[in-house]
Amino acid sequence: MSDSVSLQLESVERSFEQGTGRLEVLRGVSLSLVAGEITALVGPSGTGKSTLLHIAGLLEQPNSGRVILDGEDCTAMDDNARTVIRQSGLGFVYQFHHLLPEFSAEENVILPQMIAGIRKSDARERACTLLTDVGLAERLSHRPSELSGGEQQRVAIARALINRPRVLLADEPTGNLDEGTASTIFDVMMNAVRKQDVSALIATHNMDLARRMDRVVMLRAGVLVDA
Repeated sequence: MSDSVSLQLESVERSFEQGTGRLEVLRGVSLSLVAGEITALVGPSGTGKSTLLHIAGLLEQPNSGRVILDGEDCTAMDDNARTVIRQSGLGFVYQFHHLLPEFSAEENVILPQMIAGIRKSDARERACTLLTDVGLAERLSHRPSELSGGEQQRVAIARALINRPRVLLADEPTGNLDEGTASTIFDVMMNAVRKQDVSALIATHNMDLARRMDRVVMLRAGVLVDA
C-alpha cells in the first residue's frame, strides 16, 4: 500500500426535494482513499451509501463539496470530461453483474478496452490474463447464461479492473450470492485489487466481509464516521 491519495471527497453535501420538504442524504462527507487500501462502506439501508458511491464515481453531482481524482478536481467538469475520467480512472462493480448476454466472458472484458482505444489484439491478451487471474481460464468463451452467479461476478470484477483504474467502487458486489460464494468472490476481488494497487471503496451489509478490509467507515444520518 502506498501513501498516494487516489480519490478525495471534500465536504460533500447531497439532498433531494421530497414532497414539501428536503431530504438531506449526505452532510459534509469527507473521505480520502489511498492507493492499495480497501475500505468498507457500511450503514443501514437508505442511509445514502449508493448516493455516495455515485458521487465518488462521477455519476451524480453533489450539491456542494469537491470530488478530486488523482489531484484533479472533477466537480465542475462537463459530462464529456467526466465520462472520459470514468472510463480511464474508475472501475465499477454492482450487486448484479450487468454483463452483455450476447458476448462471451472474454468479449465482455475486451469491449471496455476497445472503447478506450486499445487495439483488439492487445485487449484480448490482457482480457485473457485478467480472467485467468480471477480463475476463469477455462471459461473465456462462455456466455453469461453458461456461467454460475459467482463466475459472472468474476467477469464483472475483471471488466471493472481491465483499464487499470485508480479507484474501484463496488456496491454490494456479493449481495446476490450465497455465503460461501460471496466469501470466495470477495477474496478474488481483494487479490485483484491488491495486485493492481487500486483504491477500493466497497459498500456492503456483510460485516464479516467488512472486517476483512483495511478500514471500515459508516454512514449514519448523512455523516461518515470511522467504524
